[in-house]
Amino acid sequence: MTVDYDVVIIGGTPTGRYAALMATQLQAKVALVEPKPCYDFIPHYVFNEIGQLAPQLHCDHQYEIKALPFQTQQKYQIPFPWLQEAMLYAQSVAFHLEQLYSPAILSAQGIDVILGQGQFQSSPYLAFVVGDRLLRGRRYLLASGSIPAIPEIEGLQKTGFLTISNIWQSLNERTPPNNWVVLGGVPQSVEIAQTLARLGYSVTLIVNSPLIIRHADPEVAQLLQAQLEAEGVRVLTKTPVTQVRLLENKKWLQAGDKAIETDEIVVAIAQQPNIEFLNLAAVGVKWRHRHLVVNERLQTTNRRIYACGDVIGGYDCAHIANYEARIALKNALFFPRHKVNYRFIPWGINSAPMFAQVGLTEAQAKQQYHPDGILVLRQYFQTLVAAHLQEEITGMCKLIVRQNGEILGASILGAQARELINVITLAMTKKIKIHQVANLSAIFPSFSEILEQTAAEWKKQKLQSNIFQQECLQGFFYCRRRWNL
Repeated sequence: MTVDYDVVIIGGTPTGRYAALMATQLQAKVALVEPKPCYDFIPHYVFNEIGQLAPQLHCDHQYEIKALPFQTQQKYQIPFPWLQEAMLYAQSVAFHLEQLYSPAILSAQGIDVILGQGQFQSSPYLAFVVGDRLLRGRRYLLASGSIPAIPEIEGLQKTGFLTISNIWQSLNERTPPNNWVVLGGVPQSVEIAQTLARLGYSVTLIVNSPLIIRHADPEVAQLLQAQLEAEGVRVLTKTPVTQVRLLENKKWLQAGDKAIETDEIVVAIAQQPNIEFLNLAAVGVKWRHRHLVVNERLQTTNRRIYACGDVIGGYDCAHIANYEARIALKNALFFPRHKVNYRFIPWGINSAPMFAQVGLTEAQAKQQYHPDGILVLRQYFQTLVAAHLQEEITGMCKLIVRQNGEILGASILGAQARELINVITLAMTKKIKIHQVANLSAIFPSFSEILEQTAAEWKKQKLQSNIFQQECLQGFFYCRRRWNL
């Protein structure tokens, strides 16, 4: 069989384009299959920036316009003209980001870009067919991303709903909905709920799990939930939605034992792989529970087909998807010996304050190691001068370490959390002990001081632990002498 390419990448996502560029750097002949680009789509992280700017751009002058898309009693009152300008700004940013990886740019790097939908064929040989083109490669990489998973709720399909990918279109209308219900379960649901609240809308966030963010440290997640509620978001946890009805042009949800009236519903409970039209069953690629089945080397059940990104499950995080793309490409193009290790890969939420986490949580560390050998270090942002200067005092830094100073994990909620977590990630990767972080000597004033202050708690706890052990030993020897043991 004649092989046309070293690797054929089924893309349609930023991760697919990143993988294609990386493959060319590895001197591979690459084909990238892309659906037709959509320049009207606004990524959620661009949309969220509108909510981040809302408090700063609050205008004292109130415009008298009918059907204003905000409630006057809300904390942030954003005039309707500004909202329209913000949406145009977001569209412009999204367009320029899309142009960075346009077909023309990718083609100039030596990538064969094929626009259109396609599917696999297994006979007479493994290939990917796009229109009348037959793409044959030594290996294939699935980076087609994911689509929203729609829950089976009675009446939901009939009533209608929005997803994260098309919520902005409703906001761009002349009279957007005023009351919103967000069915959450992924980090983006928290971001969307807070953004809508900061724009002045009435928002209810409903999740099935006890925490608004699964896999997050419970203590930090509860602090973020308190911040959302302080900004006007109504949060309902451990609340399943069982029914949706349309009554007199209003949508009604049965959430637990509550009946909630709303203008619009946003479904953001989970993602599922975007693989419906790829004909994967014909080439032996299996999937279950909303994700593709892959091994530690990111091979699917067809050893010539690899996968990366949220198509294999997990949260929609671009940096994690790019990490997986690097592992998958090295295995696909060379000897497959590289394995994924998420221990040192941070993740976070573009909330306000920001949330970021890496490694083990407190519960995970105490389950994996002996609880007595785990120290939990905490420090709050209100102790920072920089936090007071920038009015960002809400937040905390929580480090999980062993008695010997090894850093096992970190959870940070506060300003610049996404930057601060990278320092801890580097320390964990290079096996830097906690006492070395305590000697950081961060610039004053800066948010980096929170790492230094939190790490300094290790010495205090270590000293207290040693004193306690000495007291226990003294008590033990006293008892032996007292009772002649």
